[in-house]
Amino acid sequence: MPAEHKLRLRIPIGGTAAFLRFYGELNDFLPAQHRGRIVMHSFDVSPSIKDAIESIGVPHPEVALIVANREPVNFSYPLQRGDYVSVYPAFHSIDLGATPRLRESLPAPPAFVLDVHLGRLAGYLRLLGFDTMYRNDSADPELARVSAGQSRVLLTRDRGLLKRSEVVHGYWVRQTEPRKQLIEAIRRFDLAPHVDLFTRCLMCNTRLTPIAKQTVADRLPPRTAEHFQDFHLCPGCDRVYWKGSHYRRMLTLVGRTLREARE
Repeated sequence: MPAEHKLRLRIPIGGTAAFLRFYGELNDFLPAQHRGRIVMHSFDVSPSIKDAIESIGVPHPEVALIVANREPVNFSYPLQRGDYVSVYPAFHSIDLGATPRLRESLPAPPAFVLDVHLGRLAGYLRLLGFDTMYRNDSADPELARVSAGQSRVLLTRDRGLLKRSEVVHGYWVRQTEPRKQLIEAIRRFDLAPHVDLFTRCLMCNTRLTPIAKQTVADRLPPRTAEHFQDFHLCPGCDRVYWKGSHYRRMLTLVGRTLREARE
C-alpha cells in the first residue's frame, strides 16, 4: 500500500475491512459521496473481490483490471483485512503489456446481444453491419446464457443483469437516446474501423445477399424496378432491400454519427 494511504486509512478497532478505489467510468455506479474516493468495505467473512466490487455497486463485466496491494489479481482473490484495491475500467489508449487479463479478449469487431430496452440501438448496430441479436421478449436468464455461450457483448440498461455470474462480456449503456447510445457503443468498442453498411437485415440480423432484379420484380412497389438496379434479399425473413430514399437518409445519419463518435 502506498505510504500516503497508510497514513490516512484506519480500520475501526475490532473491525474487518478493506479499502477500494474505483477509477474512470466505474464511478458512474457509485453514490455521489464515494465517487473518486477511497471506499472502506467492511465484512465478517472474507469475500471474493468480485463479490465485494459488486456489493458496492459495480457490475463485474465493467471491470478490466484489479490491483490489490500493487499486484494484479483475478475475480476470485479473497479480500483480506487492510487490503488496498484499485479497480479499473477498460483502457482505450493504454497498453497493459503482460498484465494478466480478467477475461479473454473479444474478436474485432465484437458481436452483441441487447436487452429488451435497446431495440432502436439494435437496429442502428445492424445498419452499421454488426452482428446484433435482439428480441423484444428476451428474459434476463436467456440474455445471460446467449452472451456467455456465444461470446457476445451484453448491452443493457439493467445493472442487475450485468451482475449475473455467467456474463463475461457486458456493458451498461449510459445514454438513453438511441443515436447517442450508438455513439457510445462506437467509442467504447472502437467500432468505426469495422463499419460495413447495409450488409445485415435490420429486422432479423441475417446477412443480406445480392439478388437479380427479375427474381423479385413482382414483389416491388410500382416503378421501383424501373428506377433501381441493385437489390438484396434477406435469407432469414425474405425481405427485399434496395437503395431508395431511405438509403440516403440513413447515409446522412451514419455520417453524422461517425463524425460525432470521433470527437
